[in-house]
Amino acid sequence: MGKVSAIVYITVALLILFLISYSPKKHSSHNRYRRLKLRSSYNFGNPTRHEPVAFDPLVADIERRREDRQWEKQHFEHSHPEFTHDPAPAEESQPEWEDFMNGEDYLNDEEKFNVTDRLVLLFPKIDVDPADGFVTENELTEWNLQQAAREVLHRTQREMEIHDKNHDGLISYKEYEPPSWVKNDNTSFGYDMGWWKEEHFNASDADGDGLLNITEFNDFLHPADSKNSKLLRWLCKEEVRERDTDKDGKVSFNEFFHGLFDLVRNYDEEGHNSSHPSDDSMEAPAKRLFSQLDKDGDRFLSDEELLPIIGKLHPSERYYAKQQADYIISQADSDKDGRLSLVEMIDSPYVFYSAIFNDDEDEDDYEYHDEFR
Repeated sequence: MGKVSAIVYITVALLILFLISYSPKKHSSHNRYRRLKLRSSYNFGNPTRHEPVAFDPLVADIERRREDRQWEKQHFEHSHPEFTHDPAPAEESQPEWEDFMNGEDYLNDEEKFNVTDRLVLLFPKIDVDPADGFVTENELTEWNLQQAAREVLHRTQREMEIHDKNHDGLISYKEYEPPSWVKNDNTSFGYDMGWWKEEHFNASDADGDGLLNITEFNDFLHPADSKNSKLLRWLCKEEVRERDTDKDGKVSFNEFFHGLFDLVRNYDEEGHNSSHPSDDSMEAPAKRLFSQLDKDGDRFLSDEELLPIIGKLHPSERYYAKQQADYIISQADSDKDGRLSLVEMIDSPYVFYSAIFNDDEDEDDYEYHDEFR
């Protein structure tokens, strides 16, 4: 098997001399002069919406550094409001990170960053299961998931620095202060729905010691990706609380049909059907699912009975990683065999780096997909 892999990559390597100077067919007239521009993927105002992660870890690292500077600035202004209008002492003398390395200049310096070279380098890191010269949906999903996990943990560590007042690597409920956007938000992720409150905190405390370590705090901030059964049950309880319009402590069929079922259907049919059928056509499948979940047959769903579908109500990072992989393959798979060769990836660089291409160019010539980077 090792010999086969070696032959595959030797063959691929022979193509590189041709590919390095090859201008992709889809964008041949502009590719050499297309300027790249970094964009922060994080919504500082209200980060509950799922944000994409850069396909290339090098781009992600540069974006994280830029994002960290913005985060540090906002944290300083929150902690020291007295300096909001007056510059901090010696503020003007503090060097910007871009003074050491400008992100856009780095990405546009062919000696340092070349899209083709980057794809050639990343390809064997993605093509691992098996290493056969093709990237499958599963391999691409795993790659995207790795990048997302790194991004999520980085942000969790950054949040922990804020709330760990005594710097012991643990956070108590008294130490934690909900973000300001939560206090001002009365939507489904609002403070009034139980998120960020003590019950949420306690559900995240897997070992029950009253403190959150880095893993538990990561679960606290990102419960959809947790394997903590206590936290998943809490998520179910919150769904009942939010959907229970008549406040009887359970979810009736009408409450399920006009809310939860749409989320389940969207999850199941993602990428397969973009139509919007009528309520009448969806009522029968909704009743079937409701009946399957209603284990005690009382015609209501309790929080425990929602557990089998909680992953569809709150999609995990794997769901988004697969969604991104499906999109990439649909755009770059020119021979429609369901997988990507290195040639196909190099021929479609904009699919992998679309979110950092400059808006100043003619958008009619390029299709932007900021949600998939």
